[in-house]
Amino acid sequence: MGMSSGGGSGEATPNINVTPLIDVLLVLLIIFMVITPVKPSKFEAKVPAEPKNQQNLEVKPNPLTLVVAINGGTKGITLNNTAAGDVSDASALTAQLQDIFKTREANGVFRENTNEIEKTIFIKSPTSVRYGDVVKVIDAAKLAGASPIGLQIDDLSAN
Repeated sequence: MGMSSGGGSGEATPNINVTPLIDVLLVLLIIFMVITPVKPSKFEAKVPAEPKNQQNLEVKPNPLTLVVAINGGTKGITLNNTAAGDVSDASALTAQLQDIFKTREANGVFRENTNEIEKTIFIKSPTSVRYGDVVKVIDAAKLAGASPIGLQIDDLSAN
């Protein structure tokens, strides 16, 4: 009595050995994982050019500048030296910024050489303030519609 391989004619059925193909696939997968960066990130910073003659340079402050300052000790927030809540609840800052931006839109206050409403703000914080607290203030400013947002450091000598 002979063994049957499933076919009626007694021929052996061809089987493909996929083990070497899987090995090649895994090697290729590992190669692509190594050469591909996990998370490509890009942080674009615009650095102003230094003026050639700094001694004769008169800098006039822009009256439309909005500066949000974070107090390192009390974690309070001020908007152009006016109290605007604190880091734990930045909703007062968001409301004040939204009011300013609506007023600017109604009065037609545009950014220089553009037709966009002036919504630039600067966040000033000492280096002693936690990064998470600064991010909360940035989120509150973005929620109000501020763009672009610049970051400033109070004192470079303080660590």
